[in-house]
Amino acid sequence: MPIRYRITKRSNTIANNKEPQYIMQAVSTGVVDLDQISHQISNECTLSVVDIKMVLYALGEKLQFHLEDGKMVDLENIGKFKVGFKCKADPDASKLTPKRNIQKYHLNFQPSVVLKRWLKKGIKTYKEGSRSK
Repeated sequence: MPIRYRITKRSNTIANNKEPQYIMQAVSTGVVDLDQISHQISNECTLSVVDIKMVLYALGEKLQFHLEDGKMVDLENIGKFKVGFKCKADPDASKLTPKRNIQKYHLNFQPSVVLKRWLKKGIKTYKEGSRSK
């Protein structure tokens, strides 16, 4: 399936000429939840929907457990996950503390080689509102 996009007007507040520019922006066509994925996988194997859902749920818990332990989690053909954070700088290194300097935590995701190659090949796209896909 092709990816939908729209054209969006953006203002450049950094540049001197501040003329608006236009970008192409990917548009989501919906959300796929754990139930849907569990049903799809169960239709392709001998495991029940409940078994698959519990495995995926447990994967989420173990992902959080290992990330909290400072580990990078490598899910092979999916990719790697690791925790990162935004930190406020200080001229004196001895004054750096997690409570005072870490502003927010985030999750870094590095797609697998398979996914990177898939993205590099390019994905079919179509403009939002157009009839051709």
